[in-house]
Amino acid sequence: MRSGVVLAQVPVTLFTVVMGLCGFTLALRAGEAAAGLTHFLSGAAHVLTLAVFGVVAVAYLAKAVRHPGTVAEEWRHPVSLAFFPAISISLVLFSLVMLDVVPGIAHALFLVAVPAQLVLTLAVVSGWIGSRSFEHGHLTPAWFIPAVGNVIVAIAGVPMGYVEVSWFFAAVGLMFWVVLLTLVMNRLIFHDPLPERLQPTLVILVAPPAVGYLAWVGLVGDVDAFARVLLNLAYLFVLIVAAQIPRLAALSFSLSSWALSFPVAAVTVASFTHAEAVGSGAHAAIGFGLLAVLVAIIAGLLWRTGQALSRGVLFGG
Repeated sequence: MRSGVVLAQVPVTLFTVVMGLCGFTLALRAGEAAAGLTHFLSGAAHVLTLAVFGVVAVAYLAKAVRHPGTVAEEWRHPVSLAFFPAISISLVLFSLVMLDVVPGIAHALFLVAVPAQLVLTLAVVSGWIGSRSFEHGHLTPAWFIPAVGNVIVAIAGVPMGYVEVSWFFAAVGLMFWVVLLTLVMNRLIFHDPLPERLQPTLVILVAPPAVGYLAWVGLVGDVDAFARVLLNLAYLFVLIVAAQIPRLAALSFSLSSWALSFPVAAVTVASFTHAEAVGSGAHAAIGFGLLAVLVAIIAGLLWRTGQALSRGVLFGG
């Protein structure tokens, strides 16, 4: 009976943990490559990511089968709706993690994830513009997640040979980023502050330009002016978020705290990619600095997640 209650409480936001660990694995690989090291640490992170991915996927699938009503309630919720594409984004990211290790599995995951991402994007956008009304308080940086996911498809799709598909998803993602950035900044400036449990989602502001940079460089095969604009916008949002660190550090832990992880991983990988592409030692130094911050973030999140799980309060907030 107790296990059934816990299963019903498993939230779709749990997939942000998978996103964060996938990004962490990719950032470690990029750092190891920049430092000329073997992939020992990223290999360990890969194993951890695989284990967490399996547990989260099985848990939420079991919830969908045994408690479809609670899944439907999450879908109808104006805030949690935006987190559903994290499911397909996790699959895309994990296909990217697997690409250098088991290419066949990576391609299979990608071919499953891309249609799912398209369906979830259309479903979420249709929900946004449908018959129900949203209030300004429902809008959070988490609404970037569907847009970011589309751009991530391009990052994985180009090295797998799906170039035209990648252009489509990159175009969709970048267009929605521009639209949502205007809406989110309006909400943050002119309306009530985000609720405490959603304040970590502020860091998501960093992710769209960072993954946009990675996708654009992959698509055009070079670091052009637009790529530099995207990377420097990512750095701007890093600085904006850094100014909020005292407030963010004082927040109590919840699953939404995992929103801190993937954006930092994305800008870390972008920094290492730019450093290699243009031979910039400064960007390599930025990459290593961000990687150190990311390691601290992931360690803290894993520790606090473990504590919350042991106390049975992980899904309470």
